[in-house]
Amino acid sequence: MKQLAYIVFFLVMPAVIFAQDIIALQKDAEHLEATNQEEAFRRYQEILKLQPANTNALCKSSQLCSSIGHRQAAKSAQISYFNAARRFAGMALRLEPASSEANLAMALAMGRLALVVGGREKIEAVSDVKLYTERSLKSDPNSFKAWHVLGKWHYEVSNLSGFERTAARLLYGGLPPASVQECIACYEKSRSLNPDFVLNYLELAKAYHRTNQDAKAIEMLNKVLAMNNKIQQDDARVKEEARKLLKELNKK
Repeated sequence: MKQLAYIVFFLVMPAVIFAQDIIALQKDAEHLEATNQEEAFRRYQEILKLQPANTNALCKSSQLCSSIGHRQAAKSAQISYFNAARRFAGMALRLEPASSEANLAMALAMGRLALVVGGREKIEAVSDVKLYTERSLKSDPNSFKAWHVLGKWHYEVSNLSGFERTAARLLYGGLPPASVQECIACYEKSRSLNPDFVLNYLELAKAYHRTNQDAKAIEMLNKVLAMNNKIQQDDARVKEEARKLLKELNKK
Protein backbone atom coordinates (compact mmCIF):
# COMPACT_ATOMS: atom_id res chain seq x y z
CA MET A 1 0.00 0.00 0.00
CA LYS A 2 2.88 2.35 0.81
CA GLN A 3 4.37 1.64 -2.59
CA LEU A 4 1.07 2.45 -4.26
CA ALA A 5 0.80 5.70 -2.27
CA TYR A 6 4.29 6.76 -3.41
CA ILE A 7 3.41 5.98 -7.02
CA VAL A 8 0.20 8.02 -6.79
CA PHE A 9 2.12 10.86 -5.11
CA PHE A 10 4.76 11.08 -7.86
CA LEU A 11 2.11 10.87 -10.56
CA VAL A 12 -0.14 13.56 -9.07
CA MET A 13 2.46 16.06 -7.81
CA PRO A 14 3.69 17.25 -11.26
CA ALA A 15 0.08 18.04 -12.23
CA VAL A 16 -0.45 19.96 -8.98
CA ILE A 17 2.76 21.96 -9.46
CA PHE A 18 1.80 22.63 -13.09
CA ALA A 19 -1.63 23.96 -12.02
CA GLN A 20 0.00 26.13 -9.35
CA ASP A 21 2.39 27.58 -11.95
CA ILE A 22 -0.55 28.53 -14.18
CA ILE A 23 -2.45 30.15 -11.28
CA ALA A 24 0.63 32.10 -10.13
CA LEU A 25 1.36 33.36 -13.64
CA GLN A 26 -2.27 34.36 -14.14
CA LYS A 27 -2.40 36.32 -10.87
CA ASP A 28 0.84 38.04 -11.78
CA ALA A 29 -0.44 38.89 -15.27
CA GLU A 30 -3.73 40.27 -13.95
CA HIS A 31 -1.87 42.48 -11.48
CA LEU A 32 0.43 43.82 -14.22
CA GLU A 33 -2.40 44.59 -16.67
CA ALA A 34 -3.11 47.89 -14.94
CA THR A 35 0.44 49.22 -14.79
CA ASN A 36 2.63 47.38 -17.30
CA GLN A 37 0.75 45.79 -20.16
CA GLU A 38 3.92 44.69 -21.96
CA GLU A 39 4.96 42.61 -18.94
CA ALA A 40 1.43 41.31 -18.51
CA PHE A 41 1.51 40.17 -22.14
CA ARG A 42 4.76 38.29 -21.51
CA ARG A 43 3.18 36.49 -18.54
CA TYR A 44 0.25 35.38 -20.67
CA GLN A 45 2.72 34.12 -23.26
CA GLU A 46 4.37 32.02 -20.55
CA ILE A 47 0.95 30.57 -19.70
CA LEU A 48 0.36 29.72 -23.36
CA LYS A 49 3.71 27.90 -23.54
CA LEU A 50 2.52 25.69 -20.69
CA GLN A 51 -1.11 25.51 -21.82
CA PRO A 52 -1.62 26.47 -25.50
CA ALA A 53 -5.39 25.97 -25.31
CA ASN A 54 -5.90 28.39 -22.41
CA THR A 55 -8.74 30.53 -23.80
CA ASN A 56 -8.43 33.21 -21.13
CA ALA A 57 -4.71 33.70 -21.88
CA LEU A 58 -5.46 33.87 -25.61
CA CYS A 59 -8.18 36.48 -25.11
CA LYS A 60 -6.01 38.53 -22.76
CA SER A 61 -3.06 38.33 -25.16
CA SER A 62 -5.29 39.58 -27.97
CA GLN A 63 -6.72 42.46 -25.95
CA LEU A 64 -3.28 43.50 -24.72
CA CYS A 65 -1.92 43.50 -28.28
CA SER A 66 -4.78 45.79 -29.30
CA SER A 67 -4.01 48.13 -26.41
CA ILE A 68 -0.21 48.09 -26.74
CA GLY A 69 -0.46 48.54 -30.50
CA HIS A 70 -2.63 51.62 -30.05
CA ARG A 71 0.26 53.32 -28.24
CA GLN A 72 2.85 52.65 -30.95
CA ALA A 73 4.11 55.67 -32.88
CA ALA A 74 4.86 53.87 -36.15
CA LYS A 75 1.91 52.71 -38.23
CA SER A 76 3.77 49.52 -39.21
CA ALA A 77 4.18 48.62 -35.52
CA GLN A 78 0.50 49.30 -34.88
CA ILE A 79 -0.56 47.02 -37.73
CA SER A 80 1.82 44.30 -36.53
CA TYR A 81 0.31 44.35 -33.03
CA PHE A 82 -3.26 44.47 -34.34
CA ASN A 83 -2.65 41.50 -36.62
CA ALA A 84 -1.22 39.61 -33.63
CA ALA A 85 -4.36 40.54 -31.69
CA ARG A 86 -6.46 39.11 -34.52
CA ARG A 87 -4.44 35.84 -34.51
CA PHE A 88 -4.81 35.32 -30.75
CA ALA A 89 -8.55 36.07 -30.93
CA GLY A 90 -8.90 33.64 -33.83
CA MET A 91 -7.26 30.87 -31.80
CA ALA A 92 -9.58 31.59 -28.87
CA LEU A 93 -12.63 31.50 -31.14
CA ARG A 94 -11.63 28.16 -32.59
CA LEU A 95 -11.63 26.78 -29.05
CA GLU A 96 -14.78 28.57 -27.85
CA PRO A 97 -16.79 30.09 -30.73
CA ALA A 98 -19.56 31.40 -28.45
CA SER A 99 -17.23 33.00 -25.88
CA SER A 100 -18.16 36.62 -25.19
CA GLU A 101 -14.55 37.51 -24.38
CA ALA A 102 -13.15 35.81 -27.50
CA ASN A 103 -15.65 37.58 -29.75
CA LEU A 104 -14.94 40.87 -27.99
CA ALA A 105 -11.19 40.37 -28.47
CA MET A 106 -11.73 39.87 -32.20
CA ALA A 107 -14.00 42.92 -32.40
CA LEU A 108 -11.35 45.03 -30.66
CA ALA A 109 -8.60 43.79 -32.96
CA MET A 110 -10.64 44.48 -36.10
CA GLY A 111 -11.71 47.86 -34.76
CA ARG A 112 -8.10 48.89 -34.21
CA LEU A 113 -7.15 47.66 -37.69
CA ALA A 114 -10.03 49.59 -39.25
CA LEU A 115 -8.56 52.83 -37.90
CA VAL A 116 -5.12 52.39 -39.51
CA VAL A 117 -5.71 50.55 -42.80
CA GLY A 118 -7.53 51.68 -45.91
CA GLY A 119 -9.46 50.45 -48.92
CA ARG A 120 -10.96 46.97 -48.98
CA GLU A 121 -9.11 45.91 -45.80
CA LYS A 122 -10.70 48.78 -43.87
CA ILE A 123 -14.21 47.96 -45.07
CA GLU A 124 -13.73 44.26 -44.23
CA ALA A 125 -12.49 45.17 -40.76
CA VAL A 126 -15.39 47.58 -40.19
CA SER A 127 -17.85 44.88 -41.21
CA ASP A 128 -16.27 42.37 -38.83
CA VAL A 129 -16.37 44.71 -35.81
CA LYS A 130 -20.17 44.77 -35.69
CA LEU A 131 -20.43 41.03 -36.36
CA TYR A 132 -18.15 40.02 -33.48
CA THR A 133 -19.45 42.67 -31.09
CA GLU A 134 -23.01 41.47 -31.53
CA ARG A 135 -21.86 37.88 -30.98
CA SER A 136 -20.13 39.00 -27.78
CA LEU A 137 -23.30 40.72 -26.56
CA LYS A 138 -25.40 37.68 -27.45
CA SER A 139 -23.33 35.62 -25.00
CA ASP A 140 -23.08 38.41 -22.42
CA PRO A 141 -25.61 41.27 -22.77
CA ASN A 142 -23.99 43.00 -19.77
CA SER A 143 -20.52 43.34 -21.27
CA PHE A 144 -19.79 47.04 -20.81
CA LYS A 145 -16.76 46.77 -23.09
CA ALA A 146 -18.81 45.24 -25.90
CA TRP A 147 -21.39 48.04 -25.63
CA HIS A 148 -18.53 50.55 -25.80
CA VAL A 149 -17.07 48.90 -28.91
CA LEU A 150 -20.49 48.88 -30.57
CA GLY A 151 -20.79 52.58 -29.78
CA LYS A 152 -17.39 53.20 -31.35
CA TRP A 153 -18.52 51.25 -34.42
CA HIS A 154 -21.55 53.52 -34.84
CA TYR A 155 -19.38 56.61 -34.36
CA GLU A 156 -16.77 55.62 -36.95
CA VAL A 157 -19.15 54.16 -39.56
CA SER A 158 -21.42 57.22 -39.41
CA ASN A 159 -18.27 59.26 -40.11
CA LEU A 160 -17.06 57.30 -43.18
CA SER A 161 -16.19 59.31 -46.28
CA GLY A 162 -18.28 59.17 -49.45
CA PHE A 163 -15.57 57.11 -51.15
CA GLU A 164 -15.53 54.59 -48.29
CA ARG A 165 -19.33 54.31 -48.34
CA THR A 166 -19.26 53.68 -52.09
CA ALA A 167 -16.57 51.01 -51.63
CA ALA A 168 -18.65 49.34 -48.91
CA ARG A 169 -21.70 49.35 -51.16
CA LEU A 170 -19.78 47.84 -54.08
CA LEU A 171 -18.00 45.19 -52.00
CA TYR A 172 -20.72 44.28 -49.51
CA GLY A 173 -23.91 45.85 -50.77
CA GLY A 174 -23.41 48.47 -48.08
CA LEU A 175 -22.85 48.42 -44.33
CA PRO A 176 -25.61 48.25 -41.72
CA PRO A 177 -27.10 51.63 -40.76
CA ALA A 178 -25.06 53.61 -38.23
CA SER A 179 -25.70 56.88 -36.43
CA VAL A 180 -24.21 59.08 -33.74
CA GLN A 181 -27.51 58.77 -31.85
CA GLU A 182 -27.06 54.98 -31.68
CA CYS A 183 -23.44 55.55 -30.71
CA ILE A 184 -24.53 57.69 -27.75
CA ALA A 185 -27.13 55.09 -26.72
CA CYS A 186 -24.44 52.36 -26.69
CA TYR A 187 -21.98 54.49 -24.73
CA GLU A 188 -24.69 55.36 -22.21
CA LYS A 189 -25.52 51.66 -21.85
CA SER A 190 -21.83 50.96 -21.21
CA ARG A 191 -21.79 53.75 -18.61
CA SER A 192 -24.82 52.29 -16.82
CA LEU A 193 -23.03 48.91 -16.61
CA ASN A 194 -19.69 50.34 -15.46
CA PRO A 195 -19.66 53.97 -14.27
CA ASP A 196 -15.88 53.76 -13.66
CA PHE A 197 -14.87 53.11 -17.29
CA VAL A 198 -12.86 56.29 -17.93
CA LEU A 199 -12.39 55.94 -21.70
CA ASN A 200 -16.15 55.65 -22.22
CA TYR A 201 -16.68 59.17 -20.84
CA LEU A 202 -14.15 60.64 -23.25
CA GLU A 203 -15.70 58.93 -26.27
CA LEU A 204 -19.19 59.88 -25.08
CA ALA A 205 -18.05 63.51 -24.88
CA LYS A 206 -16.83 63.35 -28.49
CA ALA A 207 -20.19 61.96 -29.61
CA TYR A 208 -22.13 64.66 -27.74
CA HIS A 209 -19.86 67.31 -29.24
CA ARG A 210 -20.46 65.94 -32.74
CA THR A 211 -24.22 66.31 -32.22
CA ASN A 212 -23.77 69.90 -30.96
CA GLN A 213 -24.58 68.94 -27.37
CA ASP A 214 -21.53 70.68 -25.95
CA ALA A 215 -23.01 71.16 -22.48
CA LYS A 216 -23.29 67.38 -22.13
CA ALA A 217 -19.85 66.92 -23.69
CA ILE A 218 -18.34 69.27 -21.11
CA GLU A 219 -20.16 67.38 -18.33
CA MET A 220 -18.60 64.10 -19.50
CA LEU A 221 -15.11 65.61 -19.79
CA ASN A 222 -15.35 67.05 -16.28
CA LYS A 223 -16.28 63.59 -15.04
CA VAL A 224 -13.13 62.18 -16.67
CA LEU A 225 -10.93 64.75 -14.94
CA ALA A 226 -12.69 64.32 -11.58
CA MET A 227 -12.32 60.55 -11.52
CA ASN A 228 -9.64 59.04 -9.32
CA ASN A 229 -6.80 57.43 -11.21
CA LYS A 230 -7.14 53.67 -11.10
CA ILE A 231 -3.44 53.45 -11.96
CA GLN A 232 -4.43 52.19 -15.40
CA GLN A 233 -1.66 52.51 -17.94
CA ASP A 234 -3.80 54.58 -20.33
CA ASP A 235 -5.46 56.83 -17.72
CA ALA A 236 -2.95 59.66 -18.17
CA ARG A 237 -3.41 59.66 -21.97
CA VAL A 238 -7.22 59.65 -21.68
CA LYS A 239 -7.18 62.51 -19.16
CA GLU A 240 -4.78 64.57 -21.26
CA GLU A 241 -7.02 64.17 -24.32
CA ALA A 242 -10.05 65.09 -22.22
CA ARG A 243 -8.23 68.18 -20.92
CA LYS A 244 -7.43 69.36 -24.46
CA LEU A 245 -10.97 68.84 -25.73
CA LEU A 246 -12.41 70.60 -22.68
CA LYS A 247 -10.13 73.57 -23.31
CA GLU A 248 -11.35 73.78 -26.92
CA LEU A 249 -15.02 73.59 -25.93
CA ASN A 250 -14.65 76.21 -23.22
CA LYS A 251 -13.22 78.65 -25.78
CA LYS A 252 -16.53 78.66 -27.70
